[in-house]
Amino acid sequence: MEKIRVMVVGCGNMGSSHARAYHSLEGFDLVGLVDRYPDNREKLSEELGGVRQFDDFDTAIAAAKPDAVAICTYPDTHAALAVKALDAGCHVFVEKPLATTVEEAERIVEKAQKSGKVLVIGYILRVHPSWIKFIEIAQGLGKPLVMRMNLNQQSSGRTWHTHLKLMESMSPIVDCGVHYVDVMCQMTGANPVSVSAIGARLTDQIAENMYNYGQLQVRFDDGSVGWYEAGWGPMMSEVAFFIKDVIGPNGCVNIMDTEINAEKGSDDIDSHTKTNRLKIHYAERDAIDNFTKKDEIVNTADEPDHQGLCDLEQAFFLKAILEGTDLSEHQSSAVNSLRIVLAADESFRTGKTVML
Repeated sequence: MEKIRVMVVGCGNMGSSHARAYHSLEGFDLVGLVDRYPDNREKLSEELGGVRQFDDFDTAIAAAKPDAVAICTYPDTHAALAVKALDAGCHVFVEKPLATTVEEAERIVEKAQKSGKVLVIGYILRVHPSWIKFIEIAQGLGKPLVMRMNLNQQSSGRTWHTHLKLMESMSPIVDCGVHYVDVMCQMTGANPVSVSAIGARLTDQIAENMYNYGQLQVRFDDGSVGWYEAGWGPMMSEVAFFIKDVIGPNGCVNIMDTEINAEKGSDDIDSHTKTNRLKIHYAERDAIDNFTKKDEIVNTADEPDHQGLCDLEQAFFLKAILEGTDLSEHQSSAVNSLRIVLAADESFRTGKTVML
């Protein structure tokens, strides 16, 4: 089998992890690393045996001639780079969110479908065995569902600087929210009908029209409801920063803990996807309403770490390229979750519920 020549654009946390995945997977040949900052790409290149380096996308794609491009830059560059890569005849892996507007996202999906090129968006929870199990259990709880989720990060130093850069184009409930809104949509299998949101600007290090704390609420046409909360910054609390809890008529399921310790903290990237244990509570009762079934603990301690999940994502990308996988649901779901979180952003700014 001829290897897929792949180039990684952006060598930060996610780009580095994906580059390592390409380096380790038999079907890929990592032919280029692109990053404006020499320190990022030089260290990674050395780690991976001297991968060719570039500081400019156009130069890189002309010189490296990749078959596929992984876009792991800041979100406000995703759309333009994805279009350039598709125009160059490349398959595209792009980190979430696909774009900063629904219109841009739809244009990229349409372009990929017309070109016959693979477009995979980095929804890492879709390849996570424990989260797949979590969603499957939630789907058996009956309707409607009540879904409660958050991911707050007490960030400082380099991580806070990354968050500040991200907030030049989008808030935490947009950037992180696409993952968890996508999970809610999978759990319900229903259509969202309205979104509302609240938020607060807790630092003067961001623009006056930006907010580093937000909570969205979404209603579905089957009666299900969900909320998602996200905050970034040195002022954020680490009390109840990680909640993943789903309730239905038949009981509930939740991710019990993430075993975060003082050395790592809530901004540790491995903690964002880790489950450790799922707890299932059954609502079944006898004639006098006493519970008839004990709670069940599902041990997920053997789940992949963050690098393992990136390996799974890129294995999925490779399989899609080689087998011509139908990605229409994957792509439409990415656009749909983006539409919901951007509606939440609109709700925060207008103070009104947005009907979908």
